[in-house]
Amino acid sequence: MNKAIDFQLTRDAFGRLIFTGSDGEVHDGVVPVHAFPIAAPTEGISLVTADGRELAWVERLTDLPDESRVLLEEELASREFMPEIRSIRRVSSFATPSAWQVETDRGSTTFILKGEDDIRRLAAASLLIADSNGIHFLIRDIHALDQGSRNLLDRFL
Repeated sequence: MNKAIDFQLTRDAFGRLIFTGSDGEVHDGVVPVHAFPIAAPTEGISLVTADGRELAWVERLTDLPDESRVLLEEELASREFMPEIRSIRRVSSFATPSAWQVETDRGSTTFILKGEDDIRRLAAASLLIADSNGIHFLIRDIHALDQGSRNLLDRFL
């Protein structure tokens, strides 16, 4: 069951989100912030002002009208660039720094892993890998990787 949404979202000429509350008050440059972007990517989204004041809480994206939902999904996608690694093709060295060639949900790429500390365990089977440029790559489930990928990854864990 959808909850009643008491605000409206639009974009201004510069592409920033505009929030109009039920009281008619308008806030420009609103930013959506996920509570749990990896564990619950379509739930728990706060809409905050540029100074960090929360204007609204969105329990689920599906609670929103289509126009607002699409705007939020676009904004979150542009802010939360986190490719998901599907397979590890090659690692230049088992010592760091090393170059990793990977297949992600966004295509093939190569990144530099500076140190083993840049691989963080999120849950029993999930990892977050930060490259030398600060881009985070997600491995949602180690067990879903092919055997070759798991073997390469095991050398760093």
